[in-house]
Amino acid sequence: MPQRTREASSRLLSSRGLLWTLCLIIFSTVGLTAIPAEAQLPAGTTDATQPQAQKQDPLLTQANEALDKHDYATALKLLTTLSDKSPNDAHLLYDLAITQDALAETPAQIAAAEVTYRRAIAADAAYFDPHLALGLLLARTGNLTGAHTELLKATTLTTDNPLLKARAYRALARIDQTTNPALASEELLSALKISPETPDDVLLSGELAEASGDPAAAEAAYRRVLAVDPQNRDATAALTHLLLHQQKPEQAETLLTAALAKDPDNPTLNAQLASLYEKQGKTAQALPIVEKLHTAHPDDAALTRLLARLYARNQQYDEAATLYAALVAGSPQDPTLLDDAADTLIHLKRYAEAESLLKRAVANPSAFPSKEDLGDAASHLAFAASANNDPTVTLQALALRATVLANSPSSLFLEATAHDKLHHIKQATDLYKQFLSVANGQFPDEEWEARHRLITLEHKK
Repeated sequence: MPQRTREASSRLLSSRGLLWTLCLIIFSTVGLTAIPAEAQLPAGTTDATQPQAQKQDPLLTQANEALDKHDYATALKLLTTLSDKSPNDAHLLYDLAITQDALAETPAQIAAAEVTYRRAIAADAAYFDPHLALGLLLARTGNLTGAHTELLKATTLTTDNPLLKARAYRALARIDQTTNPALASEELLSALKISPETPDDVLLSGELAEASGDPAAAEAAYRRVLAVDPQNRDATAALTHLLLHQQKPEQAETLLTAALAKDPDNPTLNAQLASLYEKQGKTAQALPIVEKLHTAHPDDAALTRLLARLYARNQQYDEAATLYAALVAGSPQDPTLLDDAADTLIHLKRYAEAESLLKRAVANPSAFPSKEDLGDAASHLAFAASANNDPTVTLQALALRATVLANSPSSLFLEATAHDKLHHIKQATDLYKQFLSVANGQFPDEEWEARHRLITLEHKK
């Protein structure tokens, strides 16, 4: 491959944008940022080992010139013609694939680039570059299994640019980071054996240490990055996440406020600070931050959900209900989202709507992230159904709740009133008595009602 081509390929394939996009696919924060096609793919041309006749083709010269100018539209036409003439030329096919990739904006265009990469590989299975480029493309589109296969293959092939092989190892480490941090550490070490350490490597080593249960090593790595680059957003975000996990909110807040003083519009850091405030119950401080972020990113579901929670906590239930309605429309089977939306509707006394959402939420108990979350949703359903004068559903919800949570004064009272409405005198009487035995004056209105209902029920025996 000519020197110009090797340099261009190295520049593009070693760009941080590709690997950070890969990292975002696996560990998304506040959203996936699109990377310009020109920053993703190398402006390469055919290898010097191609047949002499093809090298003299004037179309090839024009294609090289177009690629040098990043004129991918012109290059695409020329390379398509050239590859039609030489359909088994792996280098021409690779150049065509990276040009298609550079122009790809739709799923169909991305798929076309993938097909051409695979044609280049089929023409020369030992050709390093298309394996690496295809692996990165598959990673960007979320096909991590396919990406892993191609990147692993690339590490076994020969290339005259060790930096590109190091990129393959680093990309593999990002993919294996969550599922196999020990293997990811080995892959990162392989990259460091053939290329200099970068701040991204130190950051990744910290993430791997954190995933392996070594928070001290992780913190040391993050702080090492920040010592060299105090404005490194990724290291700040990673260290903040670690400090919060270690229950060190004061240190996290200090770190975030210092970083935001120099980068006030950073969405990731603002989102972390807002989440920190939310966990601390500082709704007044969190709300304006999240409102600003939501205005800038109205389609970000995570931000919208955070804002809805804050509105509900601030008793702005109408605003919260509007946001939850849009979120539920987009994720109609998310049980915890349905529960949060229904809880807001309960506060608005829209009990029938809340009951409908909660019945959908508890229809699949295994979908809840924890037993406690299922129990909370069942409790909300029991209350909504009771307020909606639906004693049968109330009892069904309480039976589900009892599978994961112990009885409480509130659940006993709801169960008693449900049986009372269904004229189950004995069950209602027993449950009212159980409720009174544990209420201890904490629920004066309900205790008053229970005592009067017991008198009435006694006369019905």
